[in-house]
Amino acid sequence: MGQKVNPIGLRLGINRGWDSIWFAKKREYGKFIIEDFKIRKYIKENVVNSGVSQIVIERTSKKCIISIFTSRPGFVIGKKGSDIEKIKKNLSKISSTEVSLNIKEIKKPELNAYLVAENIAQQLVKRIGFRKTMKRAIQSALRLGAKGIRVCLS
Repeated sequence: MGQKVNPIGLRLGINRGWDSIWFAKKREYGKFIIEDFKIRKYIKENVVNSGVSQIVIERTSKKCIISIFTSRPGFVIGKKGSDIEKIKKNLSKISSTEVSLNIKEIKKPELNAYLVAENIAQQLVKRIGFRKTMKRAIQSALRLGAKGIRVCLS
């Protein structure tokens, strides 16, 4: 009988990178994992409707570099960088080290699986028909150069 394996865990490091890039001693490991969880939770709760698809956390001995991949960097940064300063201030309270933020734009959000799923979910909340929503997502992805796409709604 075949065993089921998580596909992300199986291919991690081959065709997908890690979301946390750091090394810690045994004593600090649990603390860093909890900090990473709190940082991701804070960003997802406070940066709403900006198309955040991935949050990568890199740590050095004295600094924590957080890269936010988003389809709308203007929403994250805010007017004249006011929102990003507020986010950086609150994240430095969560983390025990100095925090540096990198906002990276996703050029083609229709090719990012997480953003496509989020877009479909928002359209379903707005009570748009599910067939129309699926067809629109498939067409936009294929038009922008995707080799294939599979959408499953339940």
